[in-house]
Amino acid sequence: MSHAEVAQATFKQHYNCAQAVLSAYAQELGMERGQALRVATGFGGGMGRLAATCGVVTGAFMVLGLKYGMIDSADQASKEKTYAAVQAFAQEFRARCGSLDCRDLLGVDLSTPDGLAIARDQQLFDRRCPIYLQAAAEILDDLL
Repeated sequence: MSHAEVAQATFKQHYNCAQAVLSAYAQELGMERGQALRVATGFGGGMGRLAATCGVVTGAFMVLGLKYGMIDSADQASKEKTYAAVQAFAQEFRARCGSLDCRDLLGVDLSTPDGLAIARDQQLFDRRCPIYLQAAAEILDDLL
């Protein structure tokens, strides 16, 4: 299965977008799937359902950190490489999808009860999020 297919299947199992993206790449980058699911839990719904940065995006940033991130404070080159990869991801995702923010991507504000109800009633999670998961995996696969 491709990373996109794994992420979409995970999302269909009622995990959030950040969990779906991070867990699709985690094991091959040295993180256990369970850890990935746990650490990414708070990033769904635009970071804790604040409707801010989309979980697909924050999940992708975590993937890039696992791949390129620094573990030694003297390794500034790894930090810069990670930042460059994050910026490249953000630029391409924004170009493809129009925004990095959940409220823009879904067209509703999940941080409000009304916005969340609209998203559920209109099945926005089922209709739109898989598109964003696909885009993120394609971009990540290119960057990795």
